[in-house]
Amino acid sequence: MKSSNPILSRWSTGPSGQYQRDPVNAAAGEYGTSPYAPLADTGRQVDSASLTMDEVIVRTATTLGIVVLTAVLSWLLLPVDEANLGRSYGIAVAAALIAFVLSIIQAVKPTPFPALIIGYAAFEGVFLGVFSGAVSTHIAPGVVGQAVLGTFAVSAGTLIAYRMRWIRVTQRFAGFVGAAAMGFLLLLIADALFSSFGAGNGLGFHSGSLGIVFGLVGIVLGAAFLALDFKQVEDAIAHGAPRKTAWLAAFGLTTTLVWIYLEVLRVLTIFKSDD
Repeated sequence: MKSSNPILSRWSTGPSGQYQRDPVNAAAGEYGTSPYAPLADTGRQVDSASLTMDEVIVRTATTLGIVVLTAVLSWLLLPVDEANLGRSYGIAVAAALIAFVLSIIQAVKPTPFPALIIGYAAFEGVFLGVFSGAVSTHIAPGVVGQAVLGTFAVSAGTLIAYRMRWIRVTQRFAGFVGAAAMGFLLLLIADALFSSFGAGNGLGFHSGSLGIVFGLVGIVLGAAFLALDFKQVEDAIAHGAPRKTAWLAAFGLTTTLVWIYLEVLRVLTIFKSDD
């Protein structure tokens, strides 16, 4: 099964049934078995070295816990008041760049490296803490708590919809989400370019009705990514992936949840700033 999350989309089953990275099919997003097809009962017993849902939950909780802890610490230790604004912003930008580099390194590696994943979570938390503190202090007080609750609500709703099969994760669904995500990211890049070359508000995605609509589209895309990630993890467990891939699952799920949080924060901030 293919996920639109680039971190999870590299998993594949080999001819022996052992879960592995397929260097040929990884680029095309295809697997040794037909993607999204019901899994046949091969009679193979899953041993103690195979991935379990408990492993995925523990590793995901660990990674998200590191994100939350470093976010809270950075919020407290790197205030965004007038006296510390430049320093805090500089640290946040540096942390975001380091987190991005670590995520790229892990994404291209065939196996998960817990140290890279933990480092990514820590630096991502620093960025989120300073960014959230700036939004809450200077733009929309109290919005961060609402954004956290909103992220939980979107995630829980997506999980329920997936488990109830209200969301049918198919190849067509994955293709549509991938195309929509590409268009969304291209618009973000265009918006950043317009802002950099004199158009202060870019394409208008930071305020007003257009900004709210754009943010809602981002939330829906994040929920779609999450459903694809759930399917990827479910298939990995069914195919007997090794336990160490729980870290890879945690990494991918964390990136998706961070995406959802930022888009929820965007929408709520626009609502509050327009009041």
